[in-house]
Amino acid sequence: MLIQKLRLQRGWSQEQLAELSGLSVRTIQRLERGQPASLETLKALGAVFDVDVSTLQEPDMSLSADTPTKPASVPASEAEEALAFAHVRSIKAFYVSLAQYVIGITLLSILNLVTSPHYFWAIFPMLGWGIGVAFHGLRVFDKIPLLTGDWERRQVEKRLGRKL
Repeated sequence: MLIQKLRLQRGWSQEQLAELSGLSVRTIQRLERGQPASLETLKALGAVFDVDVSTLQEPDMSLSADTPTKPASVPASEAEEALAFAHVRSIKAFYVSLAQYVIGITLLSILNLVTSPHYFWAIFPMLGWGIGVAFHGLRVFDKIPLLTGDWERRQVEKRLGRKL
């Protein structure tokens, strides 16, 4: 999450960061999703961001050396940032799928009008695909009660038998 935060603070896209660091866009995407990075990758990003490599390393969620019985915890602000980044990624994914729908249905409609103008068969994929995009939007913007974060939290708490 720190890499994504540093990238966004500078106003760079993932593609720009990949070009500046000499890494692939896929590597940047994996790192921003929280996957571990190699030392060489961290060195390249440290040079681009002008920070020390140790700054880029995510905090270890295992047992820390000074408190052998308690796991190291992530500060609340970092957890909130992680949730905000995840929500923004889901909104972005919805807009991408909406754009794909509009372009796809436009092309299908043109194809329909060219090949068989007397029968508008493009309505069927338009309705089916449109329903899927609509549900995606409702889920992303928390309009379906059973698919919200609160519902998930309640289910986890019910399963654990305690509050999170």
